[in-house]
Formats: sequence, C-alpha cells, structure tokens
Amino acid sequence: MRLFVGDDWAETHHDIELMDATGRRLAKARLPEGVAGVARLHAVIGEHLGDRADLAEVVVGIETDRGPWVAALVAAGYTVMAVNPLQAARYRERLALSGAKSDAADAHMLADMVRIDAHQLRPVAGDSPQVEASRSWPACTRP
Repeated sequence: MRLFVGDDWAETHHDIELMDATGRRLAKARLPEGVAGVARLHAVIGEHLGDRADLAEVVVGIETDRGPWVAALVAAGYTVMAVNPLQAARYRERLALSGAKSDAADAHMLADMVRIDAHQLRPVAGDSPQVEASRSWPACTRP
C-alpha cells in the first residue's frame, strides 16, 4: 500500500497528513520537532502501512532537502521528495483561489502534490553505495 505524507515544517513543529492513493485522508497530526516527533511520525505511518510493506512506498513531500528531520526520514527508508517553495505556492493556488496558507492546509497540499505530481519533484538523495564510497576518498589538497 502506498502512503503519501505531506509535512509542513516550522521551527518547533511539523504538521503532517497521511493520504492513500485515492486521496483519502488517513491521519493528520501536529508533531514536535526532534526525536519525539520523528518517533511519532513513524508510529502514525506504521498504523497505516501494515507489516509487510516496503518503506520506500511511503512518499513524503516536504519543503526542504536538509536537516536532521529529513535525514531521519531518508534513513528510515521513506521516499522523500524535496518540494521547492515556489512549486508549493503554485500548487496551493491551483487548489484554492484565495491562496490562503495554513500549516494543516499545506500538509494536505504537500501530500496531494506527491500523490499526483511526484514525477515533477526531486527525490532527496540517500546514502547510496556510491556516496558511501566517495566518503572514503582522500581529500584533494593544493601543493
């Protein structure tokens, strides 16, 4: 079962929404920033994913490609899509004429965006074998 997660992040919290392939909302929550929030996100996803699911079937849309939260999502095995804030703004306009912005509405919009338009987005790179190998190369220095 594919799950789509919209994650609207702020300095102190993340508003998230889980959606199935039909666009039905499965869950939404406001999670604290940090380890406790990531643990709660994993639990919410686990409630809807099932025992035999491939974690790469969880597609997360978030408006950043860096930071400890994103690193934790990638490390968990989720497919994380970095959404450019300008793309998000245009998508928001597509959904609502007012262009009104709220954290919960943006989480919904991001989940819908990765559900419908993931092919237009950039996945966040994880630590592939090539990346791991490059870390062991000696640093080049000038003579």
